[in-house]
Amino acid sequence: MSQATDPVANLQTLIRCPSVTPQEGGALHALASMLAPMGFEVERMTFTEHGTPDIENLYARIGDGGPHLMFAGHTDVVPVGNEDAWTHAPFGADIVDGVMYGRGAVDMKGGIACFVAAVARYIEKHGAPAGSLSFLITGDEEGPAINGTAKLLQWAADKGERWDACILGEPTNPDTLGDMAKIGRRGSLTGVVTVIGTQGHVAYPHLADNPLRGMTQIAAALFDPPLDAGSDDFQPSNLEITTIDTGNTATNVIPARASAAFNIRFSDHWTVDSLKAEIERRIHAAAEAHGLRPDRASPVRFELEWKSPPSAVFLTRDDTLVSVVRSSIEAVTGRELELSTSGGTSDARYIKDYCPVVEFGLVGKTMHMVDECVDVADLETLTTIYERIIGDWFASRT
Repeated sequence: MSQATDPVANLQTLIRCPSVTPQEGGALHALASMLAPMGFEVERMTFTEHGTPDIENLYARIGDGGPHLMFAGHTDVVPVGNEDAWTHAPFGADIVDGVMYGRGAVDMKGGIACFVAAVARYIEKHGAPAGSLSFLITGDEEGPAINGTAKLLQWAADKGERWDACILGEPTNPDTLGDMAKIGRRGSLTGVVTVIGTQGHVAYPHLADNPLRGMTQIAAALFDPPLDAGSDDFQPSNLEITTIDTGNTATNVIPARASAAFNIRFSDHWTVDSLKAEIERRIHAAAEAHGLRPDRASPVRFELEWKSPPSAVFLTRDDTLVSVVRSSIEAVTGRELELSTSGGTSDARYIKDYCPVVEFGLVGKTMHMVDECVDVADLETLTTIYERIIGDWFASRT
């Protein structure tokens, strides 16, 4: 029988694997060593694409029929930054006063460690489930996210894998375990607008066109009016300009071009296509209404580039999955769970195309920070929640 029933030992093993994207660091090997003794068929595959690092991934399954519950996540972690700023070795998994320190403790090796322990305990008590359980684990979530979950899902689907539901173990709780689960995400759309001017000497503005004059008008049009007021399920859509750049280092030269990058996190008032159309309408209107100088009537010349890939807004509407997750969390923690669509994107944006997905994991306050850490007590609580979800979900499907 597997010795993987202890989430603390599981997490220490995983943290001690320095799996900074794109390095596997031994983490997937360690995970395979936990799952194989339970009877999982474990497969490892590496995906490649020109211009991006090769990424190792893992897919493991026990059972050969339905219903089929997937657990998804990633073993890669962000860089540690200045290691001297850490009070505990970032890959040491030290436990001090009931707290385990290490990169990936909450994002998201902790979630993986707990789900492994939950599955091991479930199998130890009940045997293999009346259906199938699988792990879909990538090493590319914190990086380009090109050779990871999206390709792993397609690879598995091409070989005949079908899933009925997924738990994604990202750290979803803002303060206390049992605060929040994610049942959807706003969409994400990124673009770059470039205003084309004419370079010249600042002392002779009549011979030049300053693109920043047009950029200010376009930026104002992007910000106002607000895109929407949100909905029952989603926060209002929000556009932020993240950079404005001319590439000009001289103070006496009018630049030739000015580019602004922007990102929109959008609600279910929009699709990717309808939002693109609205942004293009706003930019065209601003460009037509304003020239680069008050004495010149020509419209602002611009270029618009959409960055790929955008992420569509989605909401999980599987009442069985959502209710099982909610009741399991509330039964174990005694807390009233908030079902949320807040925050950034995650690999749920890929999984939702294959099956309903709910995200629930540890408290995320220290993710990506120096001295990332997790309360050891939370590891046991999350394992108990996951074990209950497994049992209740399969019971609901029979």
